[in-house]
Amino acid sequence: MIREREKALQNLKTARGQIDAIIRMIEDERYCIDVSNQIMASTALLKKANMHILSGHLHTCVKDAMRSEEQSEEKINEIEVLFEKILK
Repeated sequence: MIREREKALQNLKTARGQIDAIIRMIEDERYCIDVSNQIMASTALLKKANMHILSGHLHTCVKDAMRSEEQSEEKINEIEVLFEKILK
């Protein structure tokens, strides 16, 4: 597994643990601000995991696709669509 995927996997596992803790916090009727802070922390980990995945994609799939004009255009279009989703 490439390094970026390993980093993403670790972030996702940590986020999973945080989400389990958030569920327990809600079930235990913990203070709303504390719950919200944990949700934001989990969201940040998910974003970080996504950046690792995208970085790996750029350094592998996109880099390989640049050898072919047709494939490079396809990869550029994929990234443009992804940026539109991220920036919404």
